[in-house]
Amino acid sequence: MVGNPENLRAAARNKHDAAQLRAEQGLRQLIRKNEPITFERVAAEAGVSKDFLYRMLDLRTRITELRDHQQTTRHTPSTISTKADIAAESTSNIIRTLTAKLAHERASNRQEIAELQAALSAAHGEILRLKRSLRADPS
Repeated sequence: MVGNPENLRAAARNKHDAAQLRAEQGLRQLIRKNEPITFERVAAEAGVSKDFLYRMLDLRTRITELRDHQQTTRHTPSTISTKADIAAESTSNIIRTLTAKLAHERASNRQEIAELQAALSAAHGEILRLKRSLRADPS
């Protein structure tokens, strides 16, 4: 079989890149139009299959994050127009979560320290009482 498989690979790569570009543009269009972000809508807007969108990990992640964000907040989709915006929001959520966790751990540690100090004071008191009772009872 004669042919140039490299030309076929290049054509397939170009077709794939063009579909990915259309999908990105379709997603941006939906964001600009303030329409709900779903795989079906992005596929229809971009002229690609839903299967293609699901296979593209970066694109699938963006669509899922945008869709979930739209469902959980009242922000307009145009406020989350780039990966950088999503990453910044995700980072701030992580920071808030970690800050809350740290505050909880600190409070828990303060409580534990207070309990240990109380137990230590009680132990010191008991030691002092025992020393005094030993001094009073020379037998």
